[in-house]
Amino acid sequence: MFDILPIKGGIDNVKGFFSGGVSVGLKPSGKNDVAFIRSDEPCDVSAIFTQNKFQAAPIRHFKRYGETFATNFILINSKNANAMTGKEGIDDIDTLFASLPQSLKALNPIMSSTGVIGYRLNIPKIAKAFELFSFNTKNSNAAAEAIMTTDRFKKEICLKVDVEGKGSFHIAAICKGAGMINPSLATMLCFITTDANVPKELMNDLLNEAAKDSFNAISVDGDTSTNDTVMLISSAKSGVWDKEAFSEALKFITKHLALEIVKDGEGSKKVVAFEVKNALSLDEAEKAAKALSNSLLVKTAIFGEDPNWGRIASTVGASGITCDEEKLIIKYDDVVVYIGTKKEMSKETEAAAAKVMKKDSFKISCDLALGDKSFTAYGCDLGHEYVNINADYRS
Repeated sequence: MFDILPIKGGIDNVKGFFSGGVSVGLKPSGKNDVAFIRSDEPCDVSAIFTQNKFQAAPIRHFKRYGETFATNFILINSKNANAMTGKEGIDDIDTLFASLPQSLKALNPIMSSTGVIGYRLNIPKIAKAFELFSFNTKNSNAAAEAIMTTDRFKKEICLKVDVEGKGSFHIAAICKGAGMINPSLATMLCFITTDANVPKELMNDLLNEAAKDSFNAISVDGDTSTNDTVMLISSAKSGVWDKEAFSEALKFITKHLALEIVKDGEGSKKVVAFEVKNALSLDEAEKAAKALSNSLLVKTAIFGEDPNWGRIASTVGASGITCDEEKLIIKYDDVVVYIGTKKEMSKETEAAAAKVMKKDSFKISCDLALGDKSFTAYGCDLGHEYVNINADYRS
């Protein structure tokens, strides 16, 4: 038995970790733009990265360490992705880490970046952060703010997990993401810290399992970044381990943050769950659900609050899965808008569906009636503000 309790304070609650954020002038607004997470002892780390073939320099730098390394320091900058910068981009990371204070004794330091593609790091500005950081501080709030780009709000969460007969552990995360989000590892960064005594050999499987129905099930605009990163870092300081409790807590955190990203989608006002059920296989259910979450026509219909089920049906059919229009049932929440035996909506049904679409969040469900497999993807509307933000993103 175990209890999962949300608490305030983010990473500040997790034993063995320190964090903070400062401004070095990367953001014209003067807001925090460089963050750190460090631990007082080496930690095991597991990571999932973007499926984009052009992975950014920080990811390529990380991969040089191999699979079994430990780390005690992570540096994160915003406004510059350090992507498509070649070998020089990786060398710039080494140059930055060479200027870390010797007293910090950074072991296998990790860098993560987010921002504009194609520009090398401003090393003097970012290195200035090392003079401004208070490395013994616990300021998860400042770190969460520093990694934001087009985000409208910061994203952080902490859980305390009480395990009967064993004690308690903490798991916490900071995250950023609002645009360039696609279910191929939903641009997003997420850093999950825990003091649970997680066995190193289980970390990759646990993280991938949690990401499957969360970060890998969301879409804002159908674009996959060069920098997407999710990391799990364990200090093991609590000495407590329970696989079931930890797995549930990790899934809670990743699902919560994934939905926060969709909620914060650039210019978005609605969060929509796209459920495809009773498919012949899980792969087909997932393929159709993600097609719905990515469809620009579906997204714009949601923005316009137009219950046009034709866009839903067309997208399912275009996804290439096995489907039958005579068996298909489409619902907006509990309102049936399409059924094979009665295809046209009545005025009453259309009014009821339109009412559903005015809500901040709702579900569009497609019952294929062919099998027993289901998958739910998550997306948002797409409107004028998204175009405004991305038309001049570099500014």
